[in-house]
Amino acid sequence: MTMCAIAGMIGLNANENAADKMLKTMTRRGPDADGVFTGEGCTLLHARLAIIDPEGGKQPMALDFRDETYVLVYNGELYNTDEIRRELLRNGHEFSGHSDTEVLLHAYGQWGEACLERLNGIFAFAVWEKKRKRLFLARDRIGVKPLFYKEHGTGFLFASEIKTILTYPTVRAELDEEGAAEILMLGPGRTPGCGVFRGIFEIEPGCCGFYENGCLRIRRYWQLRDREHTQSFEETSEYVRYLVEDSIRHQMVSDVPVGTFLSGGLDSSLITSVCAAEMRQRGEVLHTFSVDYVDHEKYFRPGKFQPASDGSYIRLMHDALQTNHHWTVLGPEELLSVLEDSTLARDLPGMADVDFSLLAFCARIRKDVKVALSGECADEIFGGYPWYRDPEVRAVDGFPWAQNTSFRAAMMNPALAKRIDGPSYVRERYLQTCRESDILPGTSPQERRMKEMVNLNFRWFMQTLLDRKDRMSMYSGLEVRVPFCDYRIAEYLYSVPWEYKDYQNQEKGLLRHAMRGWLPQEVLMRKKSPYPKTFDPRYTVMVRERLMNLLNEESPLFHMVSRKSAVKILDGEQTWPWYGQLMRAPQTIAYLLQIDFWLKHYQVLFTF
Repeated sequence: MTMCAIAGMIGLNANENAADKMLKTMTRRGPDADGVFTGEGCTLLHARLAIIDPEGGKQPMALDFRDETYVLVYNGELYNTDEIRRELLRNGHEFSGHSDTEVLLHAYGQWGEACLERLNGIFAFAVWEKKRKRLFLARDRIGVKPLFYKEHGTGFLFASEIKTILTYPTVRAELDEEGAAEILMLGPGRTPGCGVFRGIFEIEPGCCGFYENGCLRIRRYWQLRDREHTQSFEETSEYVRYLVEDSIRHQMVSDVPVGTFLSGGLDSSLITSVCAAEMRQRGEVLHTFSVDYVDHEKYFRPGKFQPASDGSYIRLMHDALQTNHHWTVLGPEELLSVLEDSTLARDLPGMADVDFSLLAFCARIRKDVKVALSGECADEIFGGYPWYRDPEVRAVDGFPWAQNTSFRAAMMNPALAKRIDGPSYVRERYLQTCRESDILPGTSPQERRMKEMVNLNFRWFMQTLLDRKDRMSMYSGLEVRVPFCDYRIAEYLYSVPWEYKDYQNQEKGLLRHAMRGWLPQEVLMRKKSPYPKTFDPRYTVMVRERLMNLLNEESPLFHMVSRKSAVKILDGEQTWPWYGQLMRAPQTIAYLLQIDFWLKHYQVLFTF
């Protein structure tokens, strides 16, 4: 297993200086080692965070097999490495180590692109076929690991992060009106496959492709498919329990210490409970980690989206499991101090202090463990968000987590607004995703809408959270695994009827029923509460002051956002959150501050 950064240059001038500059951008993701392969027309780069087989998993890794030489750079982990290795051994392959890197390389040699059908894991990888002079690229089904690319002149660049591509000497950081619309109308989400910067794209989840003779061909090898569901509720519940437990146990495999995020909510508590039981069997104690804010109990105000504070539930789980628990308590100054770093980690404006806190939290966790498991993505797959369960919100024709299109459009600089129709830009992307949802003929209107909702969340909202999780953790060289992102869970749950998922009219009712016995009853039945944000009024004062100062500058922000709308946002709360449930007025202000820093740091050139 190797959490890291990969990059490559095909058909381009790849002198040592260019390679060194690109490698420097990769060291945060891969602080343990780096490697370079140089061949005719191809340079591959790798920076490594070693989790399994530190000696045997060095990259780039080469294999001579059947009259071809394959060279691999890989970021990710395979949860079914042993099963694939056994199959390859039966086919006559021999291995020198026990890394999944070596297994993946041999799997590609044996089966070519068809190897993807056998992989269960999170990954982004590239294989150079030396004699054929062909590059193969692939990304995992769910999109947990990133992979960006740019067709540049007569050549091709790819990398785990945008910053690495931007470092290539003749690449410029440019933003056209479409990129500006991504930032203002959809951000911090973005259209699947879009890299925001002009000419930079992302291999979409479940996609792969070849770059050969100056031509890139990409295809989708996996997507959510609707199937007839014939199992009873109890049979479904039993299978869900098996899938969740199996995924968590598979993702505990590591040669270095493993911990878990613990928020006291259903998802992280389930993962923590299963991991703690496994560790007890080994005679070990699980490390658990929680984040809180200075004076949070004093300032917390329960609301529709955040009905209860996490502290008491975290303590309940700690008492029940007797883990080695670590608290990270953040103040408003510390949050704002990492605004710049969190933007650099994403290479784009992000989820404001929801990103800032995770970045600071992951840096603390990294002092104790290299690997942690987190509860992301259960809400998208099991239908846990409020917008799944509110008929009024569900009926709205648009992205349910961003019902503020007119508010966003009104923020545009008038000159930009003349060049792009913001509401149409958003609506077309929404409708396209609905059209792409795979739904069996004869499906009831409610069931059809729920499948559209799952696909919308899966392709959009979940990707924003996975981006956040990957970039904020890997910035400190911490690998965070997401057991609910096992493709088998997503695939199975897509066809499960909504009435099962919403068992007893409770969010994630099926998951709660399936996992009975793993948690104290108070935690098992706790109403959903999202990732904690700060309610500290000092934070609001601080971001307002920074935006007020910006209003007196010649900031590039105002080439995109009108000063009038920036002044307006200082005055009060908008009707709907900017994005999801957590980005209220202070977070929206912080998002504008991120845009300003991003434009300046990356020296973004406007092409509109």
